[in-house]
Amino acid sequence: MKCIVTGGNVKALGKAIHSLARVGDEIYVEPLQEGLSMRTVSASRSAYASFLFAPLFFQNYQPTESGYDPDSEAFRCKVHMKSFLAVFRSLPSLEKTVEKCLLSLNSHASRFRVQLHCKYGVVKTHDLPFQECESLQADFDTSQCAHALRAPPRLLADAVVHFPLALAEVTLVASPAGKVSLRSYLEGDTEVTRTMVTELGLNEDEFQTFHIKQEAQITFCLKEFRGLLSFAESSNLSLNIYFDTPGRPAIFTLDDAVLQVHLVLATLEEPESCSSQMTSCTPKPLAPAYDFTGDDIDDYMIAMETTCGGPAGTEPLPSPTFPMGPTSSEAQEPDSDHEGTVPGTPPQKRFRSLFFGSVLSQSQSLAHSRSSQEVLAEDSEGES
Repeated sequence: MKCIVTGGNVKALGKAIHSLARVGDEIYVEPLQEGLSMRTVSASRSAYASFLFAPLFFQNYQPTESGYDPDSEAFRCKVHMKSFLAVFRSLPSLEKTVEKCLLSLNSHASRFRVQLHCKYGVVKTHDLPFQECESLQADFDTSQCAHALRAPPRLLADAVVHFPLALAEVTLVASPAGKVSLRSYLEGDTEVTRTMVTELGLNEDEFQTFHIKQEAQITFCLKEFRGLLSFAESSNLSLNIYFDTPGRPAIFTLDDAVLQVHLVLATLEEPESCSSQMTSCTPKPLAPAYDFTGDDIDDYMIAMETTCGGPAGTEPLPSPTFPMGPTSSEAQEPDSDHEGTVPGTPPQKRFRSLFFGSVLSQSQSLAHSRSSQEVLAEDSEGES
């Protein structure tokens, strides 16, 4: 693979890397005949993002060593996100100093090379270690979603700016009467009088497309959504939102002649009857038609990655999107906006994992840990 990015597209590429960094710890680079694909997935398989840059995005694009040969298989790899992000960390510097960016990769190379050709003849070469991998692809269909919204990026960016940076989840409520609201997500046992609650309402005429069949609400993570909004606002692309019932994934897309962006986020599983978050309610199981907890992976999410992850049947790794507790790696996670992590213990919640079903809540983990410690304590007393 060899491709050359010039002009303002270098900053657009950097913005895309920053958005992907909010989702996963590894970036999957796959040269295709229809363009260069960059994808990532969260550790818990609860968030998936994909950027597809068409050949017109580049000054020169060769997906394989033999050019546009459809019979030649492209070389795929994955690169650590922190390594890739370090090359494009300073977006203002990219716009002011970088004139051309060269990306090259082949099966005989030991490094994924990124060259930045700057003003005054300065060339910065970054050789990033990579690992060969299989293709990573999510299986989703926006036509199967019951509700759809389309809005200019400035509208939604101005809406989420009112929420605290430390807020983990936000709830979107839409009504066929023409009302859409975004509000802070609160657990049922949260004491409202001591908690700041933010809610912002939007009207139907502020959207470019408004297709809501019945009143619905979904709760999703705000961090990844902010990253996509930042990219959409810089590229001035309208954002499409497709969603269904709680527990089903929400799909966010951006479409352009030279770019296709998809962000798939797991939503909080809760019954639609819980219209108010100010009171406590006990979630009831969804209809069997929407219950994919026990389904095979191929029925809902295709993850043909064979070079990382533990053996089948093991629990998923802790998710950076829905953290089980602060870790040193999370404290060092790069973030262009310097967002802080949510302090303390996260509330009890069950998100649908896009790969493995529900994510175990921390309260269940702590209960299991306490019971194990009590058994060990009894054993030690018996031995003494």
